[in-house]
Amino acid sequence: MIPINILIPVGSGGVGHYAVHLAKLGNAHITATCGSRNLDFVRSLGAVEVLDYHTPEGATLKSPSGKKYDYVLHCATGIPWSTFHNLSSKGKVIDLTPSPSAMLTFAVKKITFSKQQLVPYFCKPTGENLEKLVEEGKVKTVVDSTYPLSKGEEAWAKLIDGHATGKIIIEH
Repeated sequence: MIPINILIPVGSGGVGHYAVHLAKLGNAHITATCGSRNLDFVRSLGAVEVLDYHTPEGATLKSPSGKKYDYVLHCATGIPWSTFHNLSSKGKVIDLTPSPSAMLTFAVKKITFSKQQLVPYFCKPTGENLEKLVEEGKVKTVVDSTYPLSKGEEAWAKLIDGHATGKIIIEH
């Protein structure tokens, strides 16, 4: 069986690091993006190809091996649909952070019968399946930093800055 090709933008982030783990469990060929300081970290999670998003190749999300992506697990904001031109003929972008413009793109792709699709993803996570994978050691939670509730504003600023590696924890 030929592995599917998945692109995970921001593979070092709070959601992205889980996405890389889970795609690896599914035997996917993973390409992920991150900043230069996290290249080795994202490889250690299971990404086969890692792009520094500060480079021209990383900015265009082009696979170093030239592979087209079957799926893009879009877990970042600010990356427009037009950036995902490296999709296979039936490629799908699964958008975990759907914006109003993503919803419009979804509708246009549907009514024009495009084979390439943007799929907005809404879910109510229960955590049960993820908890089991963590207990079995198949998925690891990476904690970037921990803040007391009194410093919640600093934690939020770090999250919005987009340079956390893994999760930011706020304790009460």
